[in-house]
Amino acid sequence: MKTPAIILVKPQLGENIGMCARAMLNCGLTDLRIVAPRDGWPSESATAASSGAFEKGVVPRIYATTADAVADCTFILATTARTRDMVKDVFTPRTAATKLREEGGQTAILFGAERAGLVNEDIALATAVVTIPLNPEFTSLNIAQAVLLMSYEWFTAADKTAPAQLLTGEAALATAADIDGMVKRLEDEMDNGGFFRAPELRPTLVRNLAALFVRTRMTVQEVATFHGIISALISVREKKKH
Repeated sequence: MKTPAIILVKPQLGENIGMCARAMLNCGLTDLRIVAPRDGWPSESATAASSGAFEKGVVPRIYATTADAVADCTFILATTARTRDMVKDVFTPRTAATKLREEGGQTAILFGAERAGLVNEDIALATAVVTIPLNPEFTSLNIAQAVLLMSYEWFTAADKTAPAQLLTGEAALATAADIDGMVKRLEDEMDNGGFFRAPELRPTLVRNLAALFVRTRMTVQEVATFHGIISALISVREKKKH
């Protein structure tokens, strides 16, 4: 599968082009096509803002027109926040990312200039439109933000990273038996210390303690540490007796 080309149509600031390249490479995209950049090319400000993206894989190519930039593409998306008088499918970024990955040919995403966005002639070249759901009172995005958002959606559409995970380093998670043994020992020492002054509340308190420790996803080392704390408190109490 070919990766989508990111096409910047008449971008004004070199810094924005560089930040777009940086955002692309964050998400594994390297095909950058630039249509008639206002300040010309190459651009020192773009290179400086790219954080090395050009040296590390992003390949910029310059085109005179949008039609030239999309000439080899079979599926083209145009990003715009404005309603246009055209019959076009309109996708959210997430749906657009899925469509891009389903295509077998060269795909592309069009982004307009910083102030005006894409003109109707550019959008007429697109297969469909992408509109990013945002605060309807303020939908303005920096071009690099828009590129990052679309690139990220494309990347995560195939990413296998777990939606949530617990980092424990080299420590193993404590078993139910580990935690139960610790809670029982704690309960015994709470008895010895006279904690349960209202016997009718004891079952609820012990149950809540057990639920607390289970909820924290303790490691074996943490259980051992807690046993050490209990032992230290017992030692202090015994010393006071003598």
